Amino acid sequence: FSFKFSFKIFLHLHSFSADVYYRYRMSRCIYSSSNISDMVYFDNYYFNKYLFIQFDSTLGRFVGFNEYGMKLAEFWNNGTFVHEERDIGDWFCKGNDVALLDSVKPKVKLSSVSQAGGRHPAVLMCSAYEFYPPHIKVSWLRDGKLMTSEVTSTMEKADGDWYYQIHSELEYSPKSGEKISCMVEHASFSKPMIYDWDPSLPESERNKIAIGAFGLVLGIIISAAGLIYYKKKSTGQRK
Repeated sequence: FSFKFSFKIFLHLHSFSADVYYRYRMSRCIYSSSNISDMVYFDNYYFNKYLFIQFDSTLGRFVGFNEYGMKLAEFWNNGTFVHEERDIGDWFCKGNDVALLDSVKPKVKLSSVSQAGGRHPAVLMCSAYEFYPPHIKVSWLRDGKLMTSEVTSTMEKADGDWYYQIHSELEYSPKSGEKISCMVEHASFSKPMIYDWDPSLPESERNKIAIGAFGLVLGIIISAAGLIYYKKKSTGQRK
């Protein structure tokens, strides 16, 4: 992870007869250090997807990219608007809490999932939730060695609240005594984090199995007692 971005878009729609023209403005902060000492602020103005003028904080002025943009840049640079734009850059980038969002550690969960027509009997999923920044790497290990075959991953997906999630599946054939692990590498970690898969069932699942087994045994005992009672009754009637 090397850059953080923040966007603010203003869209203006102008319609003339059958033609439609779009003019919009995009403000962006770009920086790579945690203290934003190398922050650069751009304020871009577009007309029908073409950039015609831009404020560049490294230059401290507007720059035009076509005839109209260069005339407008000269007018703005010689007026008060260029000073206002410099102040907006400091407020927008340095005062924006979202742009200064620190690294957030992912919440990692390993689970067993069902498969439909897979070539291997077991499928594991390693899920990472609510992390930032979005760049992350998820790998699978078998007894400490990297696994590359039968691994499928999804791209990082935004949650809509500036956090992200990713899911990686491993389709494999279990072996006795082996250890399967999920390794997660992220900017919030000082080193790769390894999460071992525990094939044992959670307590809730063990309780379900225990109750089911008890019910089965109880059913067998009741059936056996009924059968013995029936045989004794039948023998007594024949006598």
